[in-house]
Amino acid sequence: MSCIAVTPHRAQLGEGPFWDAATQALYWVDIAGRQALRLMGRQLQVWQLPEHVSAFIPCASGDALVTLSSGVYRLDLASEALTLLCVADPQPGNRGNEARCDARGRLWLGTMQNNLGEQGEELPVSRRSGGLFRIDATGQVTPLLHGLGIPNTLLWSEDGSQLYFADSLDGTLYRHRIDPGDRLSSAQAWFGPHERGVPDGSAMDSQGFVWNARWDGSCLLRLAPDGSIDRIIELPVSRPTSCVFGGPDLTTLYITSAASPAGHPLDGALLAIELDVAGTPCHRFAG
Repeated sequence: MSCIAVTPHRAQLGEGPFWDAATQALYWVDIAGRQALRLMGRQLQVWQLPEHVSAFIPCASGDALVTLSSGVYRLDLASEALTLLCVADPQPGNRGNEARCDARGRLWLGTMQNNLGEQGEELPVSRRSGGLFRIDATGQVTPLLHGLGIPNTLLWSEDGSQLYFADSLDGTLYRHRIDPGDRLSSAQAWFGPHERGVPDGSAMDSQGFVWNARWDGSCLLRLAPDGSIDRIIELPVSRPTSCVFGGPDLTTLYITSAASPAGHPLDGALLAIELDVAGTPCHRFAG
């Protein structure tokens, strides 16, 4: 299975890949480098932002959302102007981390204690102050979970009845049932700690299998619907952070990564692997 670096760009903390099928463009971020990036064809465009940014998601209206430390903003892609949409998490000292939109175009945002210094250096996480929030097209915020350590992975089952969600501080992927009123059931451990790193971001394929990036594990795990390991995909980076299916047929898996003390040459690169299974599409923000 051939794995290539897509661009020469190297991120301090690459994260949040999003494939926009309408424009055949890939969006992602460098959280620590405060960059939002878009690859359209062979053209890489970078927006330098004033704060750490954890997600960069196009909107139905044509601009994009960026989740910054101080709130969720709309970014005008032409003028680079930022407009505050909402402050999802008012807890001082927290920042956004994982963020994705569900099939209805609502943003789900996981927050955590800020673990990045002014130069992007890692700081220890000493408290479970994070939460999970849902944000609709008008900017209305609905709190869903609290007491989180490091939220990662946001995926939904095909019928929308279940949420897959990870807390990297626990080393565990959880599953929540979503009731008809959009409330979440108590967390059920779905895939527990594993010797190959801790769970970071994930993607879901068309067969309902979860592809989970393993921070400090140099691999992806493909997990079956019953939570068993279907296969291990070795990667040439120390800290893969997330992945998304893209390309015309959704058979290209794009993988973000971070710099690491190991100093592997491709650490921080955006990687791509061609697969024999298609993925599920990303959804734009409805606003």
